[in-house]
Amino acid sequence: MTQTATYTSFNGYQRIASGPLLANALAVKQVLEAGTPGPVLIFDDATGRSIDVDIRGTEQEIASRLPTGTPRNEHPDDQLEASETSEASAPKGRGRPKLGVVAREVTLLPRHWEWLAAQPGGASVALRKLVEEARRTGSEKARLRQTQERAYHFMLAIAGDLPGYEEATRALFANDQARLQDLIGAWPTDVRNHALHLAASAPD
Repeated sequence: MTQTATYTSFNGYQRIASGPLLANALAVKQVLEAGTPGPVLIFDDATGRSIDVDIRGTEQEIASRLPTGTPRNEHPDDQLEASETSEASAPKGRGRPKLGVVAREVTLLPRHWEWLAAQPGGASVALRKLVEEARRTGSEKARLRQTQERAYHFMLAIAGDLPGYEEATRALFANDQARLQDLIGAWPTDVRNHALHLAASAPD
């Protein structure tokens, strides 16, 4: 499953566009041609970083210069899970099912083997469950860190001079959503809302 990459543009502290890159580029072109004092920035919603877009020429010329292949995979593990689901649902031939199992040597202390042997399904099943749980925990931590970092990059670029910025970043990385909301409550509405959106939702 994929999701289309999205972007958000700001003219100063005012959000002027959100969605596909071309829509943002055209919105930026319009406000710049109107003589806005700016700054005008386009942010990649997946990373929170500002990006440069060449807005010279016609809409067709701008579109022709934009990167293609913008759909993003939700997460590498989602691809793996989809692949495993596909294999599991495929018609089974005669003989032992193909599970993709790789046999390798594992060195453990006797007490470890004793504990594994006592688990439902035996040592192999218990080890697989332990590995899957460790992968799941690591994946959740990685997603949280990615969410925090993209909100931080956005806040750094647009809100570094706003009151409470440093304390807000501390609350962000402490995963204290309530304190973060309180600290940036007086920020311009569009900046505050987008920062909270990036901090609260998982990256695509």
